[in-house]
Amino acid sequence: MIQITPQMRILVAIEPADFRKGIDGLAQICKDVLKHDPFGGWVFVFRNRPATALKVLVYDGQGFWLCHKRLSSGRFRWWPTCGSAAVKTLAAYQLHVLFSAGNPEATQAAPIWRPVGPGS
Repeated sequence: MIQITPQMRILVAIEPADFRKGIDGLAQICKDVLKHDPFGGWVFVFRNRPATALKVLVYDGQGFWLCHKRLSSGRFRWWPTCGSAAVKTLAAYQLHVLFSAGNPEATQAAPIWRPVGPGS
């Protein structure tokens, strides 16, 4: 079973992916387009062109997990816009919001790290 933890590093591919691709094809996109090692422990999130489905690729040290979520109706309304970068990083809680077809940038949560102690 795959579990998304706060410590995981999550990358969202900005350009839509060809969902006919499986693990090997998406891993090749990670290397060539996203410029990240698919064996590095990153969680890679891809969206199809009509924005009705997501694929998540992650290597857990023994093998790859490939998860696919297709909405029964509607679309994923939020997706990072195309800029100079090919990827956008998300926090784990933002990925959970995205899985629910919500807007991860509209969520307000405590900062990932904050000092604890007197005077903070």
